Amino acid sequence: MNIKTILMKIELFLILSSLFFAFTSCQTNQSTTTSTKTDQVAAVDQHNAANSLDWAGTYKGLIPCADCEGIETTILLSKDETYKLTTIYKGKSEAKNELSGRFSWNELGNTLIFSGIEDGPTHYFVGENTLIQLDLEGNRITGELESSYILKKIMTSESKSAVELTGVKWKLTELFGQPITSAEGQNKEAFIVFKTEDSRIYGSGSCNNFNGSYELKAGNRIMLTGMATTMMACQDMQTEQAFFKALNDCDNYTLVDGVLSLNKARMAPMAKLIAEDLVE
Repeated sequence: MNIKTILMKIELFLILSSLFFAFTSCQTNQSTTTSTKTDQVAAVDQHNAANSLDWAGTYKGLIPCADCEGIETTILLSKDETYKLTTIYKGKSEAKNELSGRFSWNELGNTLIFSGIEDGPTHYFVGENTLIQLDLEGNRITGELESSYILKKIMTSESKSAVELTGVKWKLTELFGQPITSAEGQNKEAFIVFKTEDSRIYGSGSCNNFNGSYELKAGNRIMLTGMATTMMACQDMQTEQAFFKALNDCDNYTLVDGVLSLNKARMAPMAKLIAEDLVE
């Protein structure tokens, strides 16, 4: 083999090596880009209005109007991602204008986009118990009338009850007509917390921790289910056993001046609790 042939082979090897490294680098960059995009999508999907808020329900407000007293606007959002929009032009006509259709979420999961509307706003930003009407381009409306574009969720009797029950720590003060006194050497208080998310409850019986679920119905009826507790033994178990009995047996409640009473039928309250600040 002569020198010229060897040089040609070396040159060919160098060219092939360069092409290989260029291809590998391209594949690595593409993989990194794909991974970055995937991470971005995952980040968008976490903790947004679509998956974290109780957005289904009825919203109502009086939207500013150029040639009337205001547009009385009612929007019903259903969990199957359909809407019903009702408007009344106050001071101009009392006729109801109704539209219905489907809606979708934007990529961030915080704004609804209504289909089937050709000559009106189609974008609504979703907040805690609010819908904010956006302009025709999907942007927030600013200025003196900014707050007039907010529709507020109408609370049913059940949802009002949930709001009143949640967000506080209910400390046990009385059981079957007897005040609660802490046993010697026992520092834990008996309490219960109602969480809006997934209708969950948790608390302490003064010895063991517990958790479960709750369901509210019309007429201040309540049902606590799926109760699970730890299995510790303490010096005084009487308070805990009576408290757990009240939680298992109650079927309705009253809430007056910050005092929650758990009742069974129309009998005297089985348990009374007072509201305290919740620190989680």
